[in-house]
Amino acid sequence: MSQAQPVLDPPTSAATFLVLTVKEGGEPQTRTLLSELASLTRAIGFGHPTARLTCVAGIGSLAWDRITAGAPRPPALHPFRELAGPRHRAVSTPGDLLFHIRAERQDLCFALTTEILKGLSDLVTVEDEVQAFSYLDSRNLLGFVDGTENPVGPVASDTALIGVEEPGFEGGSYAVVQKYLHEVDAWDKLSVEEQELTIGRTKLTNLEIDAPGSHVKVNTLTDADGGERRILRAAMPFGRPGHGEFGTYFIAYARDPEITETMLRRMYLGTAETGPDPLLDFSRAVTGTRFFVPSATFLSDLPAA
Repeated sequence: MSQAQPVLDPPTSAATFLVLTVKEGGEPQTRTLLSELASLTRAIGFGHPTARLTCVAGIGSLAWDRITAGAPRPPALHPFRELAGPRHRAVSTPGDLLFHIRAERQDLCFALTTEILKGLSDLVTVEDEVQAFSYLDSRNLLGFVDGTENPVGPVASDTALIGVEEPGFEGGSYAVVQKYLHEVDAWDKLSVEEQELTIGRTKLTNLEIDAPGSHVKVNTLTDADGGERRILRAAMPFGRPGHGEFGTYFIAYARDPEITETMLRRMYLGTAETGPDPLLDFSRAVTGTRFFVPSATFLSDLPAA
């Protein structure tokens, strides 16, 4: 039975998101690093067990065949599809490899990131590198609590990890990442009530409110029986106040990536019942990539050449 990567691990106080493209000729070394990634992570985190250092690796569509030496392709793996709505655009940007590194200490995230890049040397191009953090009581930089509706326990596993429906890919997951920058000056000019109507929750207590067309409503999907269709979010804030940079690094894991894609279409294109997500008036996506996250067993078995 395939062992999953630590997709389901709970949130930590620090994270690093690293997106790379692999240069021609870098495939063998990339395979070696991916096959040894679990051991590398254990070695760095061994002396600090309470820091819970983990790393999840994903592979992009355009590099899958090269990196995996021709292994069968996940059936729903394709590049991130750009969305151009009436007011907002979800861009598609390069990315062959995703490393989602988490720990209770940023120095351990830094150490593992350094070793990954050292192992790949000049064989890759860094497309994006973001150091993220938990902010106050799990709030984003717009001041609202984030992620309270995430599934937990067996529901989280059923939501994020592939089962027998995709033979050969059990324990894997599909990941979508987007780097959002917030217009905090414009956001702060809104009253608290206006902010709450935009989000669809109260700011102080995080209780859902009746706000048609809000961010919460747009991103709530139901099936034919009225059950909610979910993804597993692991978004975290990041920023550089001195550069006027305030953002959220969005990452969603899903067993069925069509759920994530439907949410994005609703956010950017709107529906017959509602317009685009009003939060996009204050948050702009500057990256967009999609990956398949194989099982840890798959990665450890990658051929060296």
